Amino acid sequence: MAGPTRDLAELELAELESALAPLDIEPYRAKQIYRWVHRHAVTDWGQMTDLSQRHREALANTFTISTPRVTARSRSSDGTTKFLLELADGRRIEAVYIPDSPAHTLCVSTQVGCAMQCTFCLTAKMGLERHLTAGEIVGHVRVLRSELQLLEQPINIVLMGMGEPLHNYKATMQALRMITCTHGAAVSPRRITLSTVGILPALSHLANESIMPNLAISLHGTTEEQRTLLLPINRRYPLSALLAACRTFPVKRRNRITFEYVLIRNVNDSPADARRLAGLLAGFRAKVNVIPLNAAPGIPYERPTAEQIDRFGRLLAEHHVIVSVRKSRGQDIRAACGQLVLESDRASPGQQLASFINPTVTANQVTEP
Repeated sequence: MAGPTRDLAELELAELESALAPLDIEPYRAKQIYRWVHRHAVTDWGQMTDLSQRHREALANTFTISTPRVTARSRSSDGTTKFLLELADGRRIEAVYIPDSPAHTLCVSTQVGCAMQCTFCLTAKMGLERHLTAGEIVGHVRVLRSELQLLEQPINIVLMGMGEPLHNYKATMQALRMITCTHGAAVSPRRITLSTVGILPALSHLANESIMPNLAISLHGTTEEQRTLLLPINRRYPLSALLAACRTFPVKRRNRITFEYVLIRNVNDSPADARRLAGLLAGFRAKVNVIPLNAAPGIPYERPTAEQIDRFGRLLAEHHVIVSVRKSRGQDIRAACGQLVLESDRASPGQQLASFINPTVTANQVTEP
């Protein structure tokens, strides 16, 4: 007899309702099942106690519920925890839990690796292995909430882990619909931040979505040449076009677009850079998140000194830019921004890759949503 053939973890609520019809299960049962899986992280049919035995047997014979598996975790001295998760095909991703930031924050991945080739980022050294499915994105949020005993507590989610969310547009948006579903995890879109280098066609699509996360734009440069050096995708989607798109992006009342700026010693940290950045953002409802570089072997740049970081932030503030300087979390376990990279098969969890996987997709090969 054939086993289950459909993965319930990949279904939105309306899809699940339709999938129950051939089993002679009432559509309203879909809400019960969705709550068990996505709110309570229950994947054992036997534990879904408000379903009849007949229902549970029919579901078990029809559906699987694929769930990423935690294979290792590393805890930083500051409480940040990095998780290594294995997917059904054996590929692995990393995700990070940041406590007291000021709430519980989960930094989740949308791809295995990344195709953007940002020159200051370890994840970029992997290249892109594949996109995550919506079920895998939602799945590792579900697993982390369960592992950290956060199923009953409000959380923040930042799509800032491995990968570029807008490069995996369809799955990312489906995952956001599932995560925010009131019968599932019910995470408010106000608690979700999507970080992107600015893939412009996808950014235009995002502007018209019913689910609108907070937007964080990875800027990192104040001239076309400088940004292209750091983010090769700038050749395809130039800084000028990105800023023009941001000016027309719908921003809810009292909200702002966050512009992320990795500060790199003697590359983009000069007073002239600070003044140019303030000029570029004049008229925006924006704030700047200055992220001092998290230096690492394999990255050809250095972190600015404390004095350089302070000078850059003060200059932005003097030019009436709302600015914050991010405190790096989890540096001792390589969980900080730009440091997520998978260990080789022979390395133990927490070790640095001895050699990186060659990139398989270049910035000029990015497909549109």
